[in-house]
Amino acid sequence: MAPPLAAPRFHAALPRRLCPQKLPSCWRRAARPNDEDYYLIDAPESIGDGFSFSGGKYADGPSKSDEWFAQGRMVKAYPVYGNKGKAKDPIFGLTMGSGSQSSDDVFRWFCVEAGNSSNPSVLFVHGFPSQAYSYRNVLPLVSDKYHAIAFDWLGFGFSDKPQPEYGFDYTLDEYTSSLESLINAVAPDKLSIVVQGYFAPIVVKYANKHQDKLNHLILVNPPITDKHAKLPSTLACFSNFLLGEIFSQDPLRASDKALTSSGPYMMKEEDAMVYRRPYLVSGSSGFALNAISRAMKKDLKVYIESMRNILASDSWKTQTTGIMYRRIVVKS
Repeated sequence: MAPPLAAPRFHAALPRRLCPQKLPSCWRRAARPNDEDYYLIDAPESIGDGFSFSGGKYADGPSKSDEWFAQGRMVKAYPVYGNKGKAKDPIFGLTMGSGSQSSDDVFRWFCVEAGNSSNPSVLFVHGFPSQAYSYRNVLPLVSDKYHAIAFDWLGFGFSDKPQPEYGFDYTLDEYTSSLESLINAVAPDKLSIVVQGYFAPIVVKYANKHQDKLNHLILVNPPITDKHAKLPSTLACFSNFLLGEIFSQDPLRASDKALTSSGPYMMKEEDAMVYRRPYLVSGSSGFALNAISRAMKKDLKVYIESMRNILASDSWKTQTTGIMYRRIVVKS
């Protein structure tokens, strides 16, 4: 029997060159459970890769993130192309830790499943820049009738986060191809797909080539108009040269602000820490976010136009449901 999965250790580290001579006392207090007087400086690769610019809480006890990780499994899908050596960060050119490197041969995706595998499969695809964790309350609700599957895209959550130009460049075409590989691995028979937000055009492009495999496609707040082709400012900022790379290492900008700016939903602190955690553990999530933001800025308009054409085409036979919601403001 295989040993249980162990969530990555939750440490935040800074390379010595980025650390001031004397760290703020609040950082020292939050640094380690035993309140030692220093932050983790020049930490080994097993702890992090040294590019967690904002630091954050250290938690060695049980957390929502650990509980969520324990529910899932790692699935290998989509081959790693090219062998260009150890990935280096795009700012200082320093070799990054193991969490930022490509897998040896096939990428690892974090997947959570619920329900009997003999039931009809439903794949839940999270939006940008979220995680499969956003479906944590949905999976149990549908598990009595369906085999429900949620996964983290490459570059997000607990899935592999290769650095651009070292096995995966985060282009929309690559995401489309990799989605096909993942679906073949987790749902070899027919399935339904639920997708939220800016990854919808990628799913529609996949679905157009595999209509015989789909029962139903549900699009939740897809970017469908030309207005949607321009990323909102909370996401577009990550595509800015250097500035975006620094922003993408800030867990409050990379997770909290982007996830809460589109609606009135208020996250609990324990849930917010799940979304922040990848950005606190290493810089790999931040650099991946920067890369996909640039790819979205470049190719999203073309993908949206393609999605509109596909859905309006006479050749599109897949049962499709679109769900659009808007922010509701209640004035007292």
